[in-house]
Amino acid sequence: MADEVQDSLFPDLPRPPEAPPTVPPEAEAEPPAKKKSRGATVAPAPVDPALVELAAALPPGLRLGTSSWSYPGWANLVWDDDYAETVLSKNGLSALARHPLFRTVSLDRNFYRALTASQYARYAAMVPDDFRFVVKAPSLVTDATVRDESGRGTQVNPVFLNSEIAIQEFVQPALEGLGHRIGALVFQMSPIPAQLLADQPALLARIGEMLESLPGLKPAAPDAVIAVEVRDPQLLCPAFADMLRSVGATFCMGLHAKMPPIEDQLPMLRALWPGPLVCRWNLHRRHGRFGYEDAEKLYGPFDKIVDPDPETREALARVIAGTTGAGQLAYVTVSNNAEGCAPLTIASLARDIAKLPKR
Repeated sequence: MADEVQDSLFPDLPRPPEAPPTVPPEAEAEPPAKKKSRGATVAPAPVDPALVELAAALPPGLRLGTSSWSYPGWANLVWDDDYAETVLSKNGLSALARHPLFRTVSLDRNFYRALTASQYARYAAMVPDDFRFVVKAPSLVTDATVRDESGRGTQVNPVFLNSEIAIQEFVQPALEGLGHRIGALVFQMSPIPAQLLADQPALLARIGEMLESLPGLKPAAPDAVIAVEVRDPQLLCPAFADMLRSVGATFCMGLHAKMPPIEDQLPMLRALWPGPLVCRWNLHRRHGRFGYEDAEKLYGPFDKIVDPDPETREALARVIAGTTGAGQLAYVTVSNNAEGCAPLTIASLARDIAKLPKR
């Protein structure tokens, strides 16, 4: 019976056809608009009644949101005007949190430099009580190598998967600063060197030991989950699911060119069922394993859909509906690099979800 339930929630999905690369239309030459100064208060775009109606049709356990928010190209989609990136980085979160469809956001900057409890608290003060954060763990504990400015690994990271660092630099400050507004704390493991992947049982044991040492989130943040995202397909295996289950963590489905498509990640969700969905849609598959820079150049200023990916959106919508329809929470964040403009992708995804029959 359990297998039948899992299969109905996470049906095998057809593989999408290979889409030919698309080329964005040339932008008309226009004089650059004058951006508002650093001290400006950021106001939200005028409320779209259609988006308010769409938000009301979504499952209450679903939280959709973007990866970060400092994008001037979102003017008239999220912001009411053209603001400088520095202004949005500092003051844009409160406007983002007033968008009808956005109930979470991914704090990606924490991956590069750990935030303090006071920085988290400032963010918490900028959003409604019901808003939740998805927070990436610092690369200090999730990257097995120390990298130079080009991203090339130069030496072994001596604090890779270090429990004390994970607690002191990540979990404890997040608990102190965000409190009940924590949605998911995500340990996104950078691609792991071959010598560590070769001994998978030892690697999984190390990850499990770190996760097991973390303080419980539920007393302070009842909705919070710990999730692990990987960039090595070899780790999508029963042993990984068993380890996560044993320590009370879950799998973060990463939609990224380094990882297989949704249908090949569904077995991990089935193995951990019942449980929440944590998903980060990071990068369109057309760009390959190392395509972030290409996507940034092609999609900027992130004000329109450039590479529509309806197959991924529709597949993700079905997984979301299956999860929330069974009473589980879902945290789903979307990057501009998924299709070109995260707010527009989220609106399309929301429409796909709303069209599905209610369970």
